Amino acid sequence: MQKKSKKTKKYVIITEILFLIFIFFTVMVKTIDVQPIGPEQSKIGLATLNQFIFNSFGVNLLWYDITDWLSIVAMVIALGFAILGLIQLIQRKSIWKIDPRILLLGVFYFIVVVFYIFFEFVIINYRPIILSQSLEASFPSSHTMIVICIMVTAMSQFHYYLQDKKVCLLIAEIVSVLIIVVTVVGRLISGVHWFTDIVAGALLSSALVALYYAALKYIEEKKV
Repeated sequence: MQKKSKKTKKYVIITEILFLIFIFFTVMVKTIDVQPIGPEQSKIGLATLNQFIFNSFGVNLLWYDITDWLSIVAMVIALGFAILGLIQLIQRKSIWKIDPRILLLGVFYFIVVVFYIFFEFVIINYRPIILSQSLEASFPSSHTMIVICIMVTAMSQFHYYLQDKKVCLLIAEIVSVLIIVVTVVGRLISGVHWFTDIVAGALLSSALVALYYAALKYIEEKKV
């Protein structure tokens, strides 16, 4: 029990560190090398770095479309777990008899949505290009955050529910990693985000995933 308690504490510490790094990084973006290099003279921090990387890749809207579709695939997977929870609710006739990891996943998805909405209103910076008719919030990259959050926690579920189906588990893991990598890289080279938006999305999602694992470990300890 003591060893397991140490595991939970480890995840809690990792979560705290990642959130602090994200906050520190956000402050850096708001205060260091801020220049009006965006559309309509919108300002962006770490401007020299962001401008260099943006100019290196340019704009490729094909990758924008590809990453959009991959985010839909991730959300379909999330919907699949929601349906699994609904099936368990119908069969077991009590919300408390649903697998705790699925209930926790539902809470986790809610938290991710809260962060998504928060940064739609609390704008750190805008996109490097105008996709519609006006400037759009760009920090952190919501696609990066959502896809990493969904696919990493999905891999945890795959390990639990497919542990006796090695081939299916291997395929699910490979597909999950590919979706994450292609989304993160594709979002950067599409040119619809600054480099710091992608980094922030990865940092925030890592912190949220660590929080999920800390809560999951805690729940598993309580069952023993």
